[in-house]
Amino acid sequence: MSSSPPDELSHITLLKILSTADRQRVLQDLTEQHYTKRDVIFREGDPTEYFHIVKEGTVKCVKSTPEGKECTLKMLMPGDLFCCDAAAFEGSCHPGTAQPMGDVSILRMNKKAYFEMLRRNPEAALEVIKHLGNRLNEAQEKAKILALDRTDQRLAALLVDLATRNGVKDPQGIKLAVRLTRQDMANMVGTTTETAIRIMSRFKRDRLVSGTAARLIIRDLPRLKALASG
Repeated sequence: MSSSPPDELSHITLLKILSTADRQRVLQDLTEQHYTKRDVIFREGDPTEYFHIVKEGTVKCVKSTPEGKECTLKMLMPGDLFCCDAAAFEGSCHPGTAQPMGDVSILRMNKKAYFEMLRRNPEAALEVIKHLGNRLNEAQEKAKILALDRTDQRLAALLVDLATRNGVKDPQGIKLAVRLTRQDMANMVGTTTETAIRIMSRFKRDRLVSGTAARLIIRDLPRLKALASG
């Protein structure tokens, strides 16, 4: 059982739209689970009984094809809430599988308790509708990027996003706090591992990045941003 301080989770949209009293009630029902890289938090097709919040570590949500190929839908950092939101509200099953990328701590929030709060708070329910609309826009934007942007643009945008979300200042630039293999990168931007390796080698030659998967350094964030924007 876990009781996280409200201020640690206050930025999460589905919590901050609640009144202080309602948020406290929901937080009291949080439970904490620990997973390793060999575990699965939930699988594609499982029922959506909980909202999940990353407390420590990194999680990736992946979708598999019948042939066994994987596409990484998103990477989740400490403080990120995942389920997926739309599936939880609709009552459908998880559209993807959540896999730890190392040792992680996850807070679970029972969706029934959350829904009870919304029934008592129509204003919060309207904010949830706005939140789901924003998530839909994000998904449409990602689909556009995958369809129209060059692969090097997509990979540059991924590195910019990770550096912005959880980068750590380093004497050489910004160190990514997550261990990211070339396979992970390829799955996230919709390309082959060989193409991801070739582009990352070019980024290193151009002194945009340096290091290895275990310690990747963003050396020139402004140039990466310019490349990502085309």
